[in-house]
Amino acid sequence: MTTVCSFPPVADCNARVLILGSMPGVASLQAGQYYAHPRNAFWPILAALLDWPSGVAYAERLARLRAARIALWDVLQSCRRDGSLDAAIDDASIVPNDFGGFLLQHTRITHVFFNGSKAESAFRRYVLPELFCADRLVCERLPSTSPAHAARGFDEKLRAWRRVIQSPCVDPSDGT
Repeated sequence: MTTVCSFPPVADCNARVLILGSMPGVASLQAGQYYAHPRNAFWPILAALLDWPSGVAYAERLARLRAARIALWDVLQSCRRDGSLDAAIDDASIVPNDFGGFLLQHTRITHVFFNGSKAESAFRRYVLPELFCADRLVCERLPSTSPAHAARGFDEKLRAWRRVIQSPCVDPSDGT
């Protein structure tokens, strides 16, 4: 098994919503970008929700997320895993990111959306019990945008992910 490490968070002090994945996959780690796999639906879904034009460069996507008051990170700081699948993560190797420190710096975050079940279960198991501000967070799991999660099509995932912009914290017009 290979030890893999996550990326720094994408956030500014105005963030109101936090979207959490579990751990970047191989394509993302190789590219040094969140959700870099060409078949991952994350960026197309966010583009549809926030009315971005197609083909927006990665740096511009991150800037648009920040403008919409959306932060992006992963639950895990590191773990051992072969390949990209969450099911391949060795649970005994999990080291969570420092959410206590992150949320002290980002006090306006009130909504946390999980990109899939592994992100949610890892957060609830390894982070939430120790989190000083757990009572201020509304947490909700959304369907994974991974191409490995083929049980739902793009349109069904998009409908579910509308919850992000329906939260009282996001103004979709800020992301354009």
